[in-house]
Amino acid sequence: INEKPTGSKDPFALRRAALGVIRLIVENNLRLSLKGLFDRARINYEQQGVEVEDATSDLLAFFADRLKVQQREAGVRHDIVDAVLSNSQADDLVKILNQVEALQSFIATDDGVNLLAGFKRAANILRIEEKKDKTRYGGDVDEALLSDAAEKSLYQALDMMAKDAKVKIESEEFTSAMSDIAKLRQPVDRFFDDVIVNADDAAVRVNRLNLLAKVRSSLSDIADFERIEG
Repeated sequence: INEKPTGSKDPFALRRAALGVIRLIVENNLRLSLKGLFDRARINYEQQGVEVEDATSDLLAFFADRLKVQQREAGVRHDIVDAVLSNSQADDLVKILNQVEALQSFIATDDGVNLLAGFKRAANILRIEEKKDKTRYGGDVDEALLSDAAEKSLYQALDMMAKDAKVKIESEEFTSAMSDIAKLRQPVDRFFDDVIVNADDAAVRVNRLNLLAKVRSSLSDIADFERIEG
């Protein structure tokens, strides 16, 4: 009936009801799809002859917002929740919160702090160069153009991490996946210490920017690191 909560009113107490649903799911460790529940409710109405607008995307966004509130009150960093939610197609709240817990623990370590700094440095360089060049980097990295030991090391580490971490995320081995991500910290640091990204050779420059884009995309497969503060 389009009576959505606003800043000043919530006539049907939908915020409170959503928090209740979230609490029931999380405290009972219920593995279910919110989207599946919403779809089933809509189908039930339609079978009764009642036309209902498909509001699944709005409902998922509403529950995501309520989840952030609930987790903030529980002492979980809002930016970590946001980073996982923004990157996740999942609507399994238990899975999402398990990933949030593992990511928050990782970001609190020295490896996490330094890797986040390296990611943000890579993202900033790419943002500047992409704006200047009017393009978005992310093409294949040409191994033949990797001449510096530091860029070769980073390329190999990214290739290994991307395979291992993705499999572990899918199988919900989140803590182990974070251990794989931590292995990037040293190669990323070494790259920025030893390598000049904007090389005089145009082909080498583009290749190095594509390598940084691989850092960006590989970590973005885990969570939206750009949303993490620090």
